[in-house]
Amino acid sequence: MPRVGAKGQDVIPDLDDMARLAGHRFPGGEARIEHWENFLLSDATGVAPLPDGLAHPAHLFHVPILGVGTSIAELFRLAEADRAAPVSIDFYDWCIDRPLKEGEIYRFDGGISAHERSGGEAGAPVVDSFTYEIEVKERPEGAASGRRVAHVAFRWHYWRLDR
Repeated sequence: MPRVGAKGQDVIPDLDDMARLAGHRFPGGEARIEHWENFLLSDATGVAPLPDGLAHPAHLFHVPILGVGTSIAELFRLAEADRAAPVSIDFYDWCIDRPLKEGEIYRFDGGISAHERSGGEAGAPVVDSFTYEIEVKERPEGAASGRRVAHVAFRWHYWRLDR
């Protein structure tokens, strides 16, 4: 929840509090891409479903966030995002080692790997940038974790606007 000052205005989060989030680990977890989810995502992106039960790689935008045991709302809460201020995406970087498949259970581990604050000089808005990294691994039957399927990294900018 964003901090509110005496006049009801949002207060820019403390730099040390934000910097301490680098290294934060999410609980981790498992997820599966069901056939119907893959069908709907393919349809929404205007492409036919891939053959042989392959899942569309665009699942790497959202499934790792849920699979690692967090949510977009929790990412916003940790960053003390103000609902009225913009959040922008710097990048998404996927290293895909193996194709995603429908019905497979995947294991997700990751967290916040970096924080950087910029701006604030000469009236420029303050921006807190967080880099998130998540490993996607196979989960072989009876094993805790298997080979890496993908590495997902993304950076979001949380703008701190004076009002």
